[in-house]
Amino acid sequence: MLADYHVHCEFSDDSAYPLLAVCRDAVDLGLDEICFTDHVDYGIKPDVDEFRRDPSCAPVVDGEPITNVDYPRYFAAIDDARERFAGKLTIKVGLELGVQSHRVDQNHALFKAWEEKLDFVICSIHEVGDLEFWTGDFQRGRTQAEYNMAYYEELLRVVQTFKDYSVLGHLDLIRRYDPAGEFPFEKTRDVVAAILEQVIADGKGIELNTSSFRYGLPDLQPSCDVLRLYRDLGGRVLTLGSDSHKPEHLGAHIEECHGRLRELGFTEFCTFDHLVPSWHTL
Repeated sequence: MLADYHVHCEFSDDSAYPLLAVCRDAVDLGLDEICFTDHVDYGIKPDVDEFRRDPSCAPVVDGEPITNVDYPRYFAAIDDARERFAGKLTIKVGLELGVQSHRVDQNHALFKAWEEKLDFVICSIHEVGDLEFWTGDFQRGRTQAEYNMAYYEELLRVVQTFKDYSVLGHLDLIRRYDPAGEFPFEKTRDVVAAILEQVIADGKGIELNTSSFRYGLPDLQPSCDVLRLYRDLGGRVLTLGSDSHKPEHLGAHIEECHGRLRELGFTEFCTFDHLVPSWHTL
């Protein structure tokens, strides 16, 4: 079974990939199941209804306001796609929440508002203190050790207080935006272990994000060190996702990463239905 559980479409501010085109392409690629996981990042961009009340609250890029998912339209579009592709493709609906410790209450309220519609939720850390990684704003003025440790310490705070998710997305995302290169795993191992222990205790999981290949990282994401640690701690809930935003991303390296996970000693991966995991043989 091939499932891509990290897929973005035009409902994410950083993608123009039409939802129906994603579904058609998934069928052509031989994917059995996909899960849409479009972006929500409180502190960086507002919800659509907030923007409608106060257009000045949204950042503008290339003349377009940047907002979180338009939830009613998003869920309705996925319901329509399910009908169109019935019998050809299993389509699940999720969100990727960019959670920060001081924004937990907003994310919890959002989850409770739409819980009945959701199959899956990714908890990611895209920013700390409302400073984004991809722009370099978070790293600026800090040493490599300082921004790496600050990232993982924030992730630990989040998993200690936020429970409305299925898996952690690209757990070591800071590696993707580290201008100094790879930071030694040994220096973050203890805090990563604490994160994983909390995740496992809560019955949550992590994802293998195959975008590491297109970003040119020298290892998987999370790294093999993190994956081995998760395995050794008893972690079982594991999804695979391409983090696709364009046609060339969709489904990329999913099958290859089944093999990589088997080499690391994993035997199963998960899909989700109404927030409940099911296990499949790798």
